Amino acid sequence: MKFSSLDLDPRLEQSLSECNYVHMTRVQEKTIPSARRGKDLLVHAQTGTGKTAAFALPILQQMLDEPKERLGASPRALILTPTRELAEQLAFTVGQYAQFTDLSVSAVYGGVKLGGQSSKLRQGTDILIATPGRLLEHMALNNLTLSNAEYVVLDEADRMLDMGFISDVSKIMQHTAQKRQTILCSATSAPAVNELCHQILNNHQEIRVSKANATADTVNHIMYPVEESRKIDLFKALLKEHNWFQVLVFTSTKDQADKLMAALKQSKIDAAVCHGDKSQGSRRRALADFKSAKLQVLIATEVAARGLDIQGLDHVVNYNLPYLPEDYVHRIGRTGRAGNSGNAISFVSREEERTVSRIEALIGASIKRVVKKGFEVSDRQSLLKSISKNHRASKTNKASKTKITGNKVRRKKSSKRS
Repeated sequence: MKFSSLDLDPRLEQSLSECNYVHMTRVQEKTIPSARRGKDLLVHAQTGTGKTAAFALPILQQMLDEPKERLGASPRALILTPTRELAEQLAFTVGQYAQFTDLSVSAVYGGVKLGGQSSKLRQGTDILIATPGRLLEHMALNNLTLSNAEYVVLDEADRMLDMGFISDVSKIMQHTAQKRQTILCSATSAPAVNELCHQILNNHQEIRVSKANATADTVNHIMYPVEESRKIDLFKALLKEHNWFQVLVFTSTKDQADKLMAALKQSKIDAAVCHGDKSQGSRRRALADFKSAKLQVLIATEVAARGLDIQGLDHVVNYNLPYLPEDYVHRIGRTGRAGNSGNAISFVSREEERTVSRIEALIGASIKRVVKKGFEVSDRQSLLKSISKNHRASKTNKASKTKITGNKVRRKKSSKRS
């Protein structure tokens, strides 16, 4: 189905033409008609499926259908998102959709000074994109009111809940308009998301574009068994062998990210790190350099790379598997976007084998194992047998020592009697 069949406002159609949007994705086909009618929605869709346009276009259309005077720091639409990187990305994308209209788009998020954001809010905005923590700060300082927020979107709702924003989200929702349209988007299905739906949605419609917790069909999944101590060497070997043009690498900790960065720097590989200890400016420069192909490798931790939209990204590497299987879905959602193909490559140590099983159970598919010559590891069964054998030998040795000690004690007692 084409966007032209939606009979959108000519100004929105012009924007879509500028963005080279012609055919709708599945989530857009299913979501836009219901959202345009003002329905509350729970949208289950993995990242990279075009869900931003799915919720933004119908909201923009409704705002254009019923124009209202801009009331200072009192937005008509609020989009909540978990991270500042995603807030920036959404502000840019929604701004593109609204570029030929009189509707203004602003974003507030942590990591930058409140002052500049406060002055922009006072000038007035129609659509506000915000992270929960920073939004509550502005509300506490009376920099804005949400009483006129008649359209509310919770993007990446599952991630916001994982990051502990549930109470913040609940507080914010209490300040929005009594009569509102609420759209909740989630890449994964979780009990906490369903509970939040019952709290904030009214007679909502549920939209699924794929089975729960599915990954994009355009992503090819591969895993390399490797010793934890040899992951850096394996990464450099694969980088050289396949000459990967751009690679986004996920690590589980900042320390792992820094160690990998140091090793790549030593090998004169253009790379940058994006994690919580880096300043907002440093992270923004790293992302900009990566997008413009100045960097071959961008290393990031879970939260830092959340919501990154990088066009044409072919490879995502899980240097370490995430603790939660659902995070695997989020991580690899950076590649294989908008119908393009992508590769999700995971380095798996023996200690991470159980996590692989949980991930495969979640996504409903097995992950292809590739053994890289020179990086072989002993299989798990051999390891378990070895551990069991050592354990039995240890018990036997302890028993022998106890017996010997016991005999010595008895002999001493015997000699005392004599």
